[in-house]
Amino acid sequence: MKQQQKTWQGSSTKRRNSAFFLFVFLGMLTAFAPFVTDMYLPSLPAMTHYFGVSASMVQLGLTFSMLGLAIGQIIFGPLSDKFGRRLPLLASMVLYLLATAGCIFTPNIRLFIALRLVQGMAAAGGIVISRSIATDKFKGRNLATALAIVGAINGIAPVAAPVIGGSVLKVTSWRGVFGVLFVLGALVLAACIHFNESLSTKRRTKQKLIKMLALFKPLFSNRRYLFYTLQMAFAQALLFAYIAASPFIIQQHYGFSPFAFSLFFAANAVAIGTGAALSVKFKRLETCILTSCIGMLVCSVAVLCALQSGASIILFEGLLFIMLLAMGLTFTAATTLAMNAERARAGTASALFGAVCFLFGGLVSPLVGLGDILLPTGITFTACAILSLTCGLIALKR
Repeated sequence: MKQQQKTWQGSSTKRRNSAFFLFVFLGMLTAFAPFVTDMYLPSLPAMTHYFGVSASMVQLGLTFSMLGLAIGQIIFGPLSDKFGRRLPLLASMVLYLLATAGCIFTPNIRLFIALRLVQGMAAAGGIVISRSIATDKFKGRNLATALAIVGAINGIAPVAAPVIGGSVLKVTSWRGVFGVLFVLGALVLAACIHFNESLSTKRRTKQKLIKMLALFKPLFSNRRYLFYTLQMAFAQALLFAYIAASPFIIQQHYGFSPFAFSLFFAANAVAIGTGAALSVKFKRLETCILTSCIGMLVCSVAVLCALQSGASIILFEGLLFIMLLAMGLTFTAATTLAMNAERARAGTASALFGAVCFLFGGLVSPLVGLGDILLPTGITFTACAILSLTCGLIALKR
């Protein structure tokens, strides 16, 4: 029996997935978590009416899903370093399908919020392990190319998901939106079954499960990894601040319809994806980081001035487009440099990297709603850009 198991494991590791499948698979895993958090956003008013609760109560579903994404990455990252990538991925997707089915049939808002926490934790498995798989399979510029795809999708998905969710909502209810999320989860599970393990047994950590948290300790002493992570986290915080503020600014301040707002969202998603794609054109990723941070800061200050001076929608959207394009550059560069700095602990490093980014995004998003939304939005954008540039400079310092 043991000999048969060794033979099966040996044949499994010898088989290789094609590069095309790996790129598609990494894209699916990366897009998955943002769709889980954001796709149901257009359904919030309908859910408020259905459950008979306040809007803030329903919005807790978003808060807890982001909390779940942060917690889940801390759990699944170390597990993937110990047991390989495939088994934790399969476990996370099965848990996700169970939680999503529960969301569809939940009888009350409190159970729904609890299930959203579990759903976020399960979806985190995909986003954290996708970076680990890329680090397992690629090196150098090839790793940058793979993570460019991950970065582009990671930037596009959070802004594209609400647009797709709104389209789905036109033909179905909020339960139908979660039905679509269930189908997406089933497709990802099928891809996980086809995926062949990327982390050999020899490269897996031998640490006991009870000591798994100790794997995070060395990461905090790696200055380059830590500050590349923080640089990315503040850029991600700027992204989530944009997602939280833009519906109110474009629809209420500038007076556009929800459909027109979705077109702005789509255009800005293209900006992020373009930035992520352009990042691989830089000869040095360190130069890409500086270009990105300076671009975000200049545009953030310009957006602040534009909002306070009553600028036209054309000027505001133009500045926003350039700011998000600059942000797209850092999604690839920072991820590549951070993961290259901790190749030996790729799963754990990916876990902390993703958890910090989502945590910062969740903490910053409510700030844009304090008082008049125009001034807090401009200040939040600028503060995030300054902190991102500061962390980037520290990481680049030799």
